[in-house]
Amino acid sequence: MLMALWPAWAQETIGFVKTVTGKAAVTDAGKLIDAQVGTPIKMGNILKTGPQATMGVTFKDNTVMSFGPDTEITVDEYLYAPGKGDLKFSTSMAKGSMQVVSGVIAKLKPQAVTVKTQGGLIGCRGTRFLVKVEP
Repeated sequence: MLMALWPAWAQETIGFVKTVTGKAAVTDAGKLIDAQVGTPIKMGNILKTGPQATMGVTFKDNTVMSFGPDTEITVDEYLYAPGKGDLKFSTSMAKGSMQVVSGVIAKLKPQAVTVKTQGGLIGCRGTRFLVKVEP
């Protein structure tokens, strides 16, 4: 029911799970889905890996995120319309570790890519970076 109230762009698939080892999940509109290769990712999804798990996700702009064990990240905003100049990729990371290989959004508009953590905000100006958030 809640999904019906969200705008259509919030329900768009913006990426896919590409790799999974162990137990990982995607929470979509409050529904917990076991992550497996091919699971779609949408804006607002929460991505989680278990204590012995890893997961890799590729987004429409070819950004690749690899999550280590016991990681939780939320995809807050994702706008990818380079022809219109609409570019933004914002995530919030509650815990865990993540490696990112930047895609088109970071290359065209580096200031549009951010990772929020409990300790601050990371602006992504490079093409590859690591983030670790301790509990």
